[in-house]
Amino acid sequence: MVELATGPKTRWAADPAEIAAMGGDIQGVLIASPNNPTGTMMTPDALRQVCDACKAAGLWFISDEIYHGLTYGVEQATALQFSDDAIIINSFSKYFCMTGWRIGWMVVPERMLRAVECLAQSLYISAPTLSQFAAMGAFEAREETEALKAVYAANREILLEELPKAGFSEFTPVDGAFYIYTDVSRFTNDSFAFAEKMLREIGVATTPGADFDNVRGSRFLRMSFAGSTLHMNDAVTRLKTWLK
Repeated sequence: MVELATGPKTRWAADPAEIAAMGGDIQGVLIASPNNPTGTMMTPDALRQVCDACKAAGLWFISDEIYHGLTYGVEQATALQFSDDAIIINSFSKYFCMTGWRIGWMVVPERMLRAVECLAQSLYISAPTLSQFAAMGAFEAREETEALKAVYAANREILLEELPKAGFSEFTPVDGAFYIYTDVSRFTNDSFAFAEKMLREIGVATTPGADFDNVRGSRFLRMSFAGSTLHMNDAVTRLKTWLK
């Protein structure tokens, strides 16, 4: 596995130029958009450029679109709009709120179907029957899932407005999913210890960036806004008091 460094210059997305320059035994590129932990989403043009770069370099492109449907004011695109060779990974876990049911889907080029069938048969045979029926029912629950998305959107607005008042003013663009990835280097150089102290002293749970990034993660925290609006308001109130 080879990691691609990202940063503000590319809105924390993969740089097509870096992909084009990859050599050695690299077989493919895997990108998640919207992304966990950053909450950023690639623009359609950026996604197209990655598809083109992979094609030019002879690389498979695996597009992790598990958080599709959970976007806020940005245009959403699937890699299939730009490449018939893209491999799409998706799941019922996020938009359809079925985390733990262990059911999702892949879209693959037709020439890969038999190979994927053989792999699936060896790994898990099939998703549980109960999960399959629940997933079919989820397609009829768009009113409920959109209502939950509206809660996420409201929570996102609360955090975008209130976190800077608590001292968390540097974070990645919050395009999708339900995460804010914020720089906490003004407070600490050990996000794990900082998150532990926050949980112990004021009961606000976050995830240290070290869980996601061995190089820069000590400077970041991931905050989720997938809870209730009541909890979001309570959390920012506690944070503003704690960091005074």
